[in-house]
Amino acid sequence: MKYLFKEWRVVADRLSGKFVMLFLDYDGTLAPIADEPGKAVFPKNTKRMLGLLAKSPRRKVVIVSGRTVKDIKKLVGLRDIVYIGNHGLEIDGPKAAFKAKISAGYKAALKVIKDTLALELSAIDGLLIEDKGLTISVHYRLVGKNDLAAVKNTFRRVVGPYLLRREVRVISGKKVLEVGPPAAIDKGSAVERLIESEKALCGDRRIAPVYVGDDTTDEDAFKMLKNNGLTVFVGDPRRASAARYYVKDTKEAALFLSRLEKIL
Repeated sequence: MKYLFKEWRVVADRLSGKFVMLFLDYDGTLAPIADEPGKAVFPKNTKRMLGLLAKSPRRKVVIVSGRTVKDIKKLVGLRDIVYIGNHGLEIDGPKAAFKAKISAGYKAALKVIKDTLALELSAIDGLLIEDKGLTISVHYRLVGKNDLAAVKNTFRRVVGPYLLRREVRVISGKKVLEVGPPAAIDKGSAVERLIESEKALCGDRRIAPVYVGDDTTDEDAFKMLKNNGLTVFVGDPRRASAARYYVKDTKEAALFLSRLEKIL
């Protein structure tokens, strides 16, 4: 990966005069990661910059998150943007609406998994099981080192049979394990859906997709846009990523938004 700001002239020239579709992860990209999901704070300056970017008819801003659409809309609080939630399983915003269809069998399996994990892991301090409707997340950021093996082993044992029967899919993120439907929907496919929709609405308008993210779940989008977009990883560049560029942290991600607003 190349450091984004060292390549800024190349990046600016590439985006100049284009209709930019700006896709942004939330936790770890726009807002620093918090110990608990509910404590993630959206910096006021970043929110202001995002609002400025969203106002132009020559840009479309999209938040792409593992959170539910309801949750991420409440946290970001901007109207004129599109929200992708649950890693692509739901989309909401101007001229954009989608919710994945899930079977009754999957719903039943998810409930059993959630209840079993809650029962068997009830003695683990710091563990949080989050029910997101279409998925469940097991957050272990606050779990002590001595209990990590027990959490992961229990998760594998409980979820394993459903995984083998392809009744569910497991998504691994930063200090979180998630159970979702087996359908091949992820952040990459959701981003592709919105890009194709924009092309259908706007004809041959030159679209420049930009994706900024920090998590392993963002890699699907990085790979999808490998040959047709600007991809930016947020974090340590020593970590393997399909992104072309990187910035060091959420502060530099905010600086990127500021520079982007100026050149556009």
